[in-house]
Amino acid sequence: MINRIALYHIETLLWIARLGTFNAAAERLNTTQPSISARVRELENHLGFSLFRREGRRMLLTVKGREFAAQCEALWAQLETVLLATEAFSTATGIVKIGCGEIVAVQSLPAFLSEIKRLMPNVTLELEIDLTVHLRHKLESGAIDFAFLVGPIDSPALEAVPIGTVEMKWLVNRELASRLSPSADGGEVPDLPVWCLSRPSHLYQVMAESLRQSDLKRPVINTCNHVRTLIDVVASSGGMAILPELLVRDRIAKGEFVPVPEMVADPIAFFAVVRKGENEPIVIEILKRARDLRLG
Repeated sequence: MINRIALYHIETLLWIARLGTFNAAAERLNTTQPSISARVRELENHLGFSLFRREGRRMLLTVKGREFAAQCEALWAQLETVLLATEAFSTATGIVKIGCGEIVAVQSLPAFLSEIKRLMPNVTLELEIDLTVHLRHKLESGAIDFAFLVGPIDSPALEAVPIGTVEMKWLVNRELASRLSPSADGGEVPDLPVWCLSRPSHLYQVMAESLRQSDLKRPVINTCNHVRTLIDVVASSGGMAILPELLVRDRIAKGEFVPVPEMVADPIAFFAVVRKGENEPIVIEILKRARDLRLG
């Protein structure tokens, strides 16, 4: 039996509670699952009661474990705040997992990450580019700490800060633009190949709604999971696609890409998002910095 509780025992407890498995906590803390199990055993032996119970693959806190973890969570947050207040973020360490969609990643992420690294040079940033639907689940489950997501964000488990909207446009290249002249019988949009970001992206939903309001008659929808590749498809006369205007602004200005007449699409809103009640000072500071980020 250990004589006293160490900080790593508390940190281990809190990460298992957040992530739900010993394996996930081991990965997060850069250690092994046997080491995590040993820490939990030591802590339980010292306390005299069980902290977790197994339910399927997940480890859930017992009633006493939940009460103890809640007290530790508050103390842990206070400790981190005190330490960072005396040392500043320049000496902060740890791993922060950030999720981001491709549109924000291309437009604003490099400068944002540079600012964070300047502020926190010793913090390791782990970046994951994925669709909002996947990142949202990972954020809610604790697999990542912070994310830039497409809204609306209606989950009671998340706190979201708006960072701007992005205009979406249906576009073709200059070569195909000549086929977009209105027809004599009502201006129906020509039958061009249609491209969009893959399901289950929010952009696919925007595309579907736009098509419902258009003159296109049940077109075949071609999909791709990479925005930059969609841009290349349009550039090579592959068809028309719904694209974020800010990523092709220069091509539109040069006349390389031409808007498809009578085809409109709603803008999409982006948010910086953390879990509700997040109390990690480093993550809170990253969210604070993200409030000043503006798309467009």
